[in-house]
Amino acid sequence: MAKDRQSLEVKSERAVLAAVRLPDDGYDVRDPFGELRALAEQAGAVVVGEMTQRLERPVAATYMGSGKVDELKGLCEALDARTIIFDHDLSPRQIANIEEATNRKIIDRSELILDIFASRATSAEAKLQVELAQLEYTFPRLRAMWDHLERIQGGGSLTGIGTRGPGEQQLEIDRRLVQRRKNDLEADLAVIQARRKREVAARKAEHFTVGIVGYTNAGKSTLFNSLTEGGAYADNRLFATLMTRTRAWDMGQGGISVMLSDTVGFVRDIPTHLVASFKATLEEATHADVLLIVLDVSDPAAELHYKAVNAVLDELLDEVRETTNDEGLKWTPPQRILLLNKADRLGDNAELLVWTSAVPGAIPFCALPGTAENPSMGHAELTSRVRDFALGGIEVFDVTVPLSDSKTIHLIETRGEVISRDYIDSAVKIRARIGRRQLAQLRSQGAKLLKLEDETGQRVELPPLPSQEPLAKRRWATE
Repeated sequence: MAKDRQSLEVKSERAVLAAVRLPDDGYDVRDPFGELRALAEQAGAVVVGEMTQRLERPVAATYMGSGKVDELKGLCEALDARTIIFDHDLSPRQIANIEEATNRKIIDRSELILDIFASRATSAEAKLQVELAQLEYTFPRLRAMWDHLERIQGGGSLTGIGTRGPGEQQLEIDRRLVQRRKNDLEADLAVIQARRKREVAARKAEHFTVGIVGYTNAGKSTLFNSLTEGGAYADNRLFATLMTRTRAWDMGQGGISVMLSDTVGFVRDIPTHLVASFKATLEEATHADVLLIVLDVSDPAAELHYKAVNAVLDELLDEVRETTNDEGLKWTPPQRILLLNKADRLGDNAELLVWTSAVPGAIPFCALPGTAENPSMGHAELTSRVRDFALGGIEVFDVTVPLSDSKTIHLIETRGEVISRDYIDSAVKIRARIGRRQLAQLRSQGAKLLKLEDETGQRVELPPLPSQEPLAKRRWATE
């Protein structure tokens, strides 16, 4: 059946789903094949059957037991299925053994996800990342996946000089071609990722940044479109977004705005090489000041999705922490806000109470846009929470500004709540309720703050924003 491995696509193919359930597997017991079925259907397969086996540990040769593999073959023959999709990553030898035993094409979980990513990639960067991930997956599997392993050699007396002898295996040619292409892709991506990293650092230095993360199809792009005019593609399907999109989010009070980024969705057991390829895409999230974790709380597997998202985030953030520490930079991990999206679909509040008790600060939410008269659930609380973070803590300050600096006076009046004004010679002392970060931002933009005191008359020192420090010493967040 090796010839079928020339194409890994499953579009329009009748497929049977297979899985070995181990004691510590993280899957939804209420619908064990729910996610794999959705992935297969998104890839274009027609799912016609399912088969599960419970084992203490996988079988080395075929992952499933040999008897179960025979049952799997019989099921495929009865349902006229030409493809078997496993809910696991299989070794090259396991793929070859199962294909030989069943006479069917075998696709594992990573291959399926890569196929979906390949069909969704539209930007040049996403296409490069997907191709690199596919090559990373394919490279160690060449021997098991292709059948042209015969030796290239001359034959008979008519062969010319230099063509005699055993020749070279086609496999080795394939490996060299794959390695050469990998090197080219990595070089191209390095240029793009270096540019993106500079853009992210510059944007963070000038703005308060918020990243939207979450499981695939949780409603991230819908939320992004509700809060901004970004026009991100939103659809009820897995991996609708494969590129980061960043737009300004107007907080609606005092001219406060933050930069909001929509990111690629996570999935359980995402291929490690895919995470590695998309690290630059997730750069916005790992260096954000606040992360909005969007969770489809109406999904029966919501708890598993939440654990999967946090596991990927922890891995990425740990790497950022190590990198910045090695570079001698100070880095503060982003604040996390859990949005219990699609809470309006729940029949009662019992599940919401469980979530809000388990995750203090979680916000029941509906990502769909509302109206001024009837705002969507949770939007006001989310905006208020992020605004407080962006302001850096609202306090009452006495700010003395020269009367000639009318721009700063205007900004303090519009961005804060003015309590009183006292005019002293050529300056004005404004008592205002305003955020520390806003004052630091005004100062970084050239505002002339002659004196800054708290309510008791004590002098206040503002921490420098990253943009005020030399580039080599910039911090990812204010202290």
